[in-house]
Amino acid sequence: MTAESELQIFTLNCWGIPVISNDRLGRFKAIAEVLGGGKYDLVCLQEVWDTQDYFFLKKCLQQVLPFSHYFYSGVLGSGLCVFSKFPFQDVFFHQWSLNGYVHKIQHGDWFGGKGIGLCTLKIRDMTVNLYTAHLHAEYDRTNDEYLSHRVLQAFDTAQFVRLTSKNCDLVILGGDLNTEPSDLSYRILCSEAQLEDAFVHAGNIPEDCIGTNESERNSYSDNRKLQLNPRGKRIDYVLFRTGPSVQLKKINYGLPLPPRVPSCSFSYSDHEAVSASVTLSRNTGVEESSSYKIDAALHKQALNEGLLVCNEALQKLARDKYFYWIASCTLFLVLLSICSTSPPYEMHSLYKIFLSVISALMCFTGFMCFIWNRMEVNGIMAGKLAMELACSKCQGEVGEESSSKAGLFEEGSKFS
Repeated sequence: MTAESELQIFTLNCWGIPVISNDRLGRFKAIAEVLGGGKYDLVCLQEVWDTQDYFFLKKCLQQVLPFSHYFYSGVLGSGLCVFSKFPFQDVFFHQWSLNGYVHKIQHGDWFGGKGIGLCTLKIRDMTVNLYTAHLHAEYDRTNDEYLSHRVLQAFDTAQFVRLTSKNCDLVILGGDLNTEPSDLSYRILCSEAQLEDAFVHAGNIPEDCIGTNESERNSYSDNRKLQLNPRGKRIDYVLFRTGPSVQLKKINYGLPLPPRVPSCSFSYSDHEAVSASVTLSRNTGVEESSSYKIDAALHKQALNEGLLVCNEALQKLARDKYFYWIASCTLFLVLLSICSTSPPYEMHSLYKIFLSVISALMCFTGFMCFIWNRMEVNGIMAGKLAMELACSKCQGEVGEESSSKAGLFEEGSKFS
């Protein structure tokens, strides 16, 4: 790459839940028309839950984005897919060990088997790692029962990116991360993976181009939430990092889609699409440096907060296990007493129904106590131990920074 090279990146949560999502077919046709214009080099899509929608897009885009991949996972599929102008060298999907709850059917995150998808590409003479992810949703900000899951998903994602991108010229992560810039998950992800936010790096973004979800420009936004915050929240991102031999010359950021599909009354999705263009060149100087400069103190602070979240989650799981154990024992005693009685003939049908309900409840509480609780504890412990190791390593970096600053101060005082 002797001259400058520009890459156009696009990411969108498509809100493609079959039956439930409004105007799904019309919106996917509109998305295909936009991407079919050939402007974008790399495309990351989330919530493409129906593979028929993926195959529809693949067919429509085969002339401009001939290379694509769908990341199959879980019961429903991960909902993640990528499209590219350049061929993939390798693809891989890493599923997170914590993915919500199987009994929370109304949320459905567990059934997607969520994780992070990776595609490696050779673009001209650059090695590029393209990642896409969709973290667990935040259903109630004031009482977030999935906070520990999302924090550990962010940490797991950061570790995966860091460990798989050591020799890359360019790292790109596009997706719906379900975390705002001030949130712990965002801070852990960016600091641990050493990623920069295209929004922050570009700067001078208009106010109406900040929110990517629940904003006034979207037809699917909840009016009650708009009254509290009409600008919405920014939870969709293009994050990036350049390698030591590549220099970032320019980056642009924007929300590329209009508020409504042309000639229609609805938006392209309940999220806004995010686009970023990066202009790169090879470093010609002797000194090579990565684009990201980590703040070890802020990194350590984020990890410590993450450890606190893990500890609180483990304490809650201990209480939950005790509750489910008591409930299982109580239901077992009730079941024994029911089985030892002989109901009147006219109550026989009701007796069978009651027996079935008690049996089902006992199976559920037993499963939650002895299987699911253990799985969740192990998942949190695995993330916590890895986070403790990262924190101890970060502690050394903070010490080195302090020593370096002290040395510079002493050196300067000699000449004062």
